[in-house]
Amino acid sequence: MTRKQRRLVLIGAAGTVLCLAAGLVLFALRDTIVFFYGPTEIAEKGVAPGTRMRLGGLVEKDSVVRGPGQRVVFSITDSRTAIKVSYDGLLPDLFREGQGVVTEGVFQGAGQFRADSVLAKHDETYMPREVADTLKKQGHWQPDAGTSAPQAAPTPQVTQ
Repeated sequence: MTRKQRRLVLIGAAGTVLCLAAGLVLFALRDTIVFFYGPTEIAEKGVAPGTRMRLGGLVEKDSVVRGPGQRVVFSITDSRTAIKVSYDGLLPDLFREGQGVVTEGVFQGAGQFRADSVLAKHDETYMPREVADTLKKQGHWQPDAGTSAPQAAPTPQVTQ
């Protein structure tokens, strides 16, 4: 074998090993990838029961029901569709009706979602990008919602 042929074989073998490694990584990650959906997207796409996902939107007004222990049932809406979420555990301190949340869990079908975790916005101006994008698509985005700090008056310009 000539020097050129050895190089080509080495490059081909390295490419094959690299492709094999990438395939194994993707195969290993396929069960841990979690997609984000809004309530309307779930209804439109017909997501299969048992699918692990993230569900985000606004906590619907008058929907929070606390059960025995730490069980909480509430609805997440994007103003067109609502999905009932059940969660066992402590809710974040900033969780309340009308706030943006992202839940991660399993869609159970028929408008039911079983959450493993609930994430609420962490200050007055933050909202997860996926939730904000969904609300913008629906026409319900209020970029100044929740900000109560008064705007400073403009500084007058002095001319001489």
